[in-house]
Amino acid sequence: MNKLALAAVVVAAQALAMSAFAQDKSRAEVKAEAASANKAGALPKGEAAAPVAAAKSMKDRTDAKAEAAAATKAGTTPSWKREDAANRQAKVTMTKEEKAAARAKRKAEAAAANKAGAIPKGEASK
Repeated sequence: MNKLALAAVVVAAQALAMSAFAQDKSRAEVKAEAASANKAGALPKGEAAAPVAAAKSMKDRTDAKAEAAAATKAGTTPSWKREDAANRQAKVTMTKEEKAAARAKRKAEAAAANKAGAIPKGEASK
């Protein structure tokens, strides 16, 4: 008797669950609607519907680069940009021997700081 009641409850639960998933339109109807909307051009293609960012400048790239170079040469750019440009030029003009000497100097400074205890050990010191 208990098995029969359990089976009846399971069948009723499945019937309710199936009715919850029932749809108004069939698959063929949905496909036909999508095809007609696509043919009419109502569906956006790819990322066409995505907003397009406005251009920051109307100048050509070459004009903008020339203007920036002139401003850097005149000293009217922010200081961090001038320092960055100077560092890039310094890196380009260093010879192999100068690079090796600079690295050796950094290593010696780090070793001295480590020996003096200025560099904390491990992650627990943070």
